[in-house]
Order: sequence, then structure tokens, then C-alpha cells
Amino acid sequence: MVRSTRDVEYEQMLLSRHALVRHRRTRREGGLERSAYILLSRIGVQGPMSISELSDAFGLDASTLNRQTRAAVRSGLVARIPDPDGGMARKFRLTETGARLLNEERARNVESLDRVMAAWSDGDIAGFAAYLQRFNTDIERLGGRPWPRPEAPSNPFDSERRAG
Repeated sequence: MVRSTRDVEYEQMLLSRHALVRHRRTRREGGLERSAYILLSRIGVQGPMSISELSDAFGLDASTLNRQTRAAVRSGLVARIPDPDGGMARKFRLTETGARLLNEERARNVESLDRVMAAWSDGDIAGFAAYLQRFNTDIERLGGRPWPRPEAPSNPFDSERRAG
């Protein structure tokens, strides 16, 4: 039996291509740039984060994150605050504007997915989401950078992993 990882690689490339085209169009329409969307999503789920914490989370150097956070501060998406836990490093938190734009962008993305998956059954959508979550969490495990999720959706593969 031939493994289909070549097929997965090709389809994943196409998926990322579609997402990039969507994000270019969204920026023209006043939406968030991809890097801002990902930055705001992480801070939105995890809460205030320092440059060091963001660097660890994204696997990016501090200079890259300094540029991204500086742009986000200038755009009013995040604010720099003292560490709520009393630490020395300053942290970044979402502003009301950042939270609103993140929610609007996410709603546009969900609306787009609803159009793409209009003919899919609820079970097919749930199964696809479970496979994507499994794929992403395995990448995160190998990279040592787990990504927090806002809610723990049911994942039929959790019991499979524990058993295997």
C-alpha cells in the first residue's frame, strides 16, 4: 500500500493558497492582515503575552515580533500593559478595536467556510474539523509549540490515541 502523504502535501499546499488569496482580498476590504489575525487570535485565547512568550509560542525571533506588535499597537489592535502578574516584562492585550476586528474577521471566515461546505453534512464537517485538529496538534507536538484552543471540541481521535 502506498501512503497518501504526497496527496496530503499537495492538498495542503492548495489549501494554503486559497487562504492566502482570501486574505489578500480581505485586506483590500479593510480586514486584518494574516500576521495580525494570527497574533490577535493567540492573544485572544491565551490572554496578555510578552514578546518573549510570543517568541516561544510562534517560534519567531523577538525582532520579528517587535515589528508585528509595533504595527498592531499603531493600528490600535493591541495595547502594551504592565504584566498583570507583576512580572517585569510588559505584555500585549487586545484592545476593544482589536477584539472587534478579530471577531469580524473570524465571522467572515466562517461565512466563507459555510458557503464552501454548504452541501456537506454536519457529520462530514465535524469529521473534517476533527482531522484538521488532529493534523495541527500533531504538528504542534512535533514542534513543541502547542496552540491553545478556545474550547475543547469533541475529538474522536483522543480516545484512539490513548488506546494506541
